[in-house]
Amino acid sequence: MAIYKFNVEMTCGGCSGAVSRVLAGLDGVKSLEVSHQTKKVIIETDKLEGTQEEIEQKADIIQRLTKSRKPFTEIVDKEDA
Repeated sequence: MAIYKFNVEMTCGGCSGAVSRVLAGLDGVKSLEVSHQTKKVIIETDKLEGTQEEIEQKADIIQRLTKSRKPFTEIVDKEDA
């Protein structure tokens, strides 16, 4: 299972709604958390880490976040680095 975490510049409910809309319909998503209060997006998927399928899904997530026009950075856990 892969979990992706991003800091996303969201200032209101409309911003978080826009981010949620661009991420809607992602294949294999088990949970999606979008919060403008914490400015975080957390996506939990059923893809196995390190597989081609997971790599392609991550690329799709990044492409979709780019479409939201909200600046974002990936959160990398120190234990993963």
